[in-house]
Amino acid sequence: MFKARPHKNPPDSAACLNEERFRSMIENSNDIIGVITPDGQLRFVSPSVTAILGFSPDELIDKPFAELIHTDEQNIALKALADLQEHGQARYEFRMRHKNGAYRDIEIKGRNLIHDAVIKGIVLNGRDVTERKQAENRLRLTAKVFENTQEGICITNSIGDIIEVNDAFSRISGYSHAELLGKNPRILQSGHQNAAFYKSMWQSIGSTGHWAGEVWNRNKDGEMYAEWLTISAIFNEEKQITNYVGISSDITLLKQHEKQLERIAHFDALTGIPNRTLLSDRMKQAIAQTAREQNMMAVCYLDLDGFKPINDTLGHEVGDRVLIEIAQRIQHTIRGGDTVARLGGDEFVILLLGLERGEECSLTLERLLSVIAAPIDDIAKKLELSASIGVSIYPLDDEDADTLLRHADQAMYVAKQSGKNRFHIYDPALDQRARNQQELLKSIQSGLYKQQFELYYQPKIDLHTRRLVGVEALIRWNHPEQGLLPPAKFLPPVENTDLDIAIGEWVIGSALQQLERWQKSGLEVEISINISAHHLESEHFVEKLKSQLAQHPELPSGNLQIEVLETLALDDISQVTRIIDACKKIGIHFALDDFGTGYSSLSYLSSLPIDVLKIDQSFMRNLSGSKGDHAIVRGIIALSKAFNLKTVAEGLETTVQFRTLLEMGCDIGQGYGIAHPMPAAELLAWAQQNRERLNAAELPQEKKP
Repeated sequence: MFKARPHKNPPDSAACLNEERFRSMIENSNDIIGVITPDGQLRFVSPSVTAILGFSPDELIDKPFAELIHTDEQNIALKALADLQEHGQARYEFRMRHKNGAYRDIEIKGRNLIHDAVIKGIVLNGRDVTERKQAENRLRLTAKVFENTQEGICITNSIGDIIEVNDAFSRISGYSHAELLGKNPRILQSGHQNAAFYKSMWQSIGSTGHWAGEVWNRNKDGEMYAEWLTISAIFNEEKQITNYVGISSDITLLKQHEKQLERIAHFDALTGIPNRTLLSDRMKQAIAQTAREQNMMAVCYLDLDGFKPINDTLGHEVGDRVLIEIAQRIQHTIRGGDTVARLGGDEFVILLLGLERGEECSLTLERLLSVIAAPIDDIAKKLELSASIGVSIYPLDDEDADTLLRHADQAMYVAKQSGKNRFHIYDPALDQRARNQQELLKSIQSGLYKQQFELYYQPKIDLHTRRLVGVEALIRWNHPEQGLLPPAKFLPPVENTDLDIAIGEWVIGSALQQLERWQKSGLEVEISINISAHHLESEHFVEKLKSQLAQHPELPSGNLQIEVLETLALDDISQVTRIIDACKKIGIHFALDDFGTGYSSLSYLSSLPIDVLKIDQSFMRNLSGSKGDHAIVRGIIALSKAFNLKTVAEGLETTVQFRTLLEMGCDIGQGYGIAHPMPAAELLAWAQQNRERLNAAELPQEKKP
């Protein structure tokens, strides 16, 4: 027995507690009640020990109390016993072993049992504080993350006033903690984004609870910086917003690096103007813009007259200075919306946009010839140049960018042969071609009214299961004189016209009717249709689509897919995204067509709510023979998987292509090797007759070069 310091005996009334009442309190307590001997042997444990530590009381009686304590805390347990015997009571926290081998955090209060000034035992009261400790640890961890993360964190109240920021946010913004508290984050706005940007951002937060994107802000010193910002709304139990949390990463250096890489890839190193690569992209954009605005654009191919003797007699350094001077003169002569690019050597291409009359083009070309022919006195004495310029005009000339450039090049040679220092416009019969186009539009409109159009369907199969999963609807014109015409013969002239929309609506209605017929015949497939930019972005497109779907209430959702061209999707990313989102809510799927042929960025791709990427068939032709095409296709498939998209390979013709695509992980195939487009009436029979051939992947063999 251990001697205790003398102290007053407890009141006699304490010894008279009703035994039943005392037992009831112990048995119903949520805490562990225990009694141990002065040397640490358990003599009593309440039933609550089972719920907390898993042991029954009988398993613990006469066992050393210390056996339940974590080995790292044994010394603390011995000190606790000594403290109790010295001071009469003590309070400690231990990790105590659960029967299953885990540990629980237990807060223990102990008090000595004294009789005749001798410690007879120790009463322990143990409370499980594991959840509280875990919460405290999480809180400490959160605080450490908040303090030490390299991302800036800003917390506001529900009206947007800042209530807390971390050190990283202060470092990025340049403002101290005290300077930011109570302020609104809009003090960082740089003006780079307009009001519509922020309106869209807050609409997203209001509808989804979060937003993420790239933002340009201005720090305390007035310097602009780029950051990737994520904003999340915090809700209480009543679903009311109580706070907003913004997490930002400084990406300024990354944006500068991207800009440098883009400049190297798309701008001429000598003159600083666009190179051939960027010109190709600008031409595609210019064609689309001209078609939308229904005006004209001129492609001007410029070659300097007499430049070779400069290099030969004065050297390449002088020649380079001449090219820089000519590039600057051209830039100062054309308008801000026009483009000048250097193809290489002394060849330049100029795009003149928004032309309403041919005279506008002629006046600009006369000015160009004049400024180029002006003496260059500061480079070499009496150095004079002239230029020969060839011009092709869209849409009066071919709408294909390569063809326009080739025609302008041909016209340039005519200008040189005609005496140089002049320009020549390709194709003198432009007015006649324009009249022919008007006649064609009238003929197409008449054909639509007389129901001369028909949808053909090209099967698409799952490359893994060989199962028919869908078809692409392709419009054909049963021309009364020319026979069956493909879309390339009649669709280009109707682009960006009311007739474009009328044909698109006819395609949608016909596809839905065919879906319903096939469904009644037991054929369940998805039909994909091609929609033009003008039609997709037309007024009330979504409402009209809903109305057409309502006419077929028995059709299951998700059987109609709309294909949009990559160049369309990137032309107005925010508008197209809104339209696609609205269509997806009514069960429409979307595919990005001809992927890989445009000039897109991953940030645009990640924000487009599409379901499928269609690999352009131009990559299929040399899939096995061209390392470049092989790498591009593999890259597109890998990219689609990263964004959880399906891939459809167009132009599949051979067994080698089939197996290569299968090995790459492509999902769906489409092409002449599977089937040519066919009338709707033939599809059921085709599916039955070709099932075995597809299962064996029996496609034509690779064609010999």
